Amino acid sequence: MLRQRGTSGAARRTSAGVTRQCGSCRAPAALQNETSYLAFLVERALVSIRRATIADTTGILACLAAAFEPYRGSYTPTAFADTVLTASTLARRFQEMTVFVATQESGRIVGTIACGIVNPDEGHIRGMAVLPEWHGTGVAARLLAHAESHFRERNCGRISLDTTSPLKRAIRFYERFGFCKSAKNQDFFGMPLFEYVKTI
Repeated sequence: MLRQRGTSGAARRTSAGVTRQCGSCRAPAALQNETSYLAFLVERALVSIRRATIADTTGILACLAAAFEPYRGSYTPTAFADTVLTASTLARRFQEMTVFVATQESGRIVGTIACGIVNPDEGHIRGMAVLPEWHGTGVAARLLAHAESHFRERNCGRISLDTTSPLKRAIRFYERFGFCKSAKNQDFFGMPLFEYVKTI
């Protein structure tokens, strides 16, 4: 989710001679040449965001598992299980929230986010995740923007989300998009959970 600072939107050449994009369009570090980079830009353009259905369960669970696996050791076992979900807990989330997915043209899910209405004025985000190889490509920003549009259409004036201290990259991402830490903290299966809020 972290984007490079610098000349926004402009391409630059690294010491290895590989052209990469700054800002939200940065290509994954694995790209080795300009041909691959151009292919990446085409692929990124073909990522779309849509409302998920129960048929997307396998892809969403795979996305959550891949996104949070690096943090498993920083979570309590129960907190981690509640974060990555199971087929049954995801089915419950479908009943309680609106889930969106970012997909490639092939249908592969590369990101997800869930939106719920807390009260007539507040929307709440849960389960935002992007596959690690898609960090820095703008997918997270598009998912968050889609969630904000979803809440605006329902006349919500405030968005809240909860996060944990190990997710420092995600916290920086939320702060760049206008979220601020509130005074509300709670226990999340043995680890602190912090609320971030944004007025829209």
